[in-house]
Amino acid sequence: QIVALYFVYLPEEDAYRCPAGEQLPYRFTSEEDGKRLRRYWTTACQDCSLKSQRTTGPERRIPRWEHEHLLDAVQQRLDANPQAVRQRRETVEHPFGTMKARMGATHFLTKTLPKVAAEMALSVLAYNMTRVMNIVGTKPLMAAIVA
Repeated sequence: QIVALYFVYLPEEDAYRCPAGEQLPYRFTSEEDGKRLRRYWTTACQDCSLKSQRTTGPERRIPRWEHEHLLDAVQQRLDANPQAVRQRRETVEHPFGTMKARMGATHFLTKTLPKVAAEMALSVLAYNMTRVMNIVGTKPLMAAIVA
């Protein structure tokens, strides 16, 4: 029998299982920083031999964000395809790094979402135009624009 070293969420029961095998059932929902958090705990911790390793309080309370299942799904996809992060790094991160360098580092010059979105769209357009000029050349690009 393999003993888990951490708390495991059991979606069928909407509960957590602790390393000692006890279930921490759902107790109530609260809101913190605009996020709805579901709270789980059990009173079995007081008699547990692992208590000193897991919590300093009377019991271990575990918060779970209401959309945590989405993060779990992303983690499962990454576990199934470990190369996905490397592929993203190779294909997506480079353009953003280049655009940041061209914009003058780490911040936008405008404020409010519509203005920032427009500034970002112009940065993406400039990046894409530079890529087209580097790949196709300026003369074929100008001929395509005129046509």
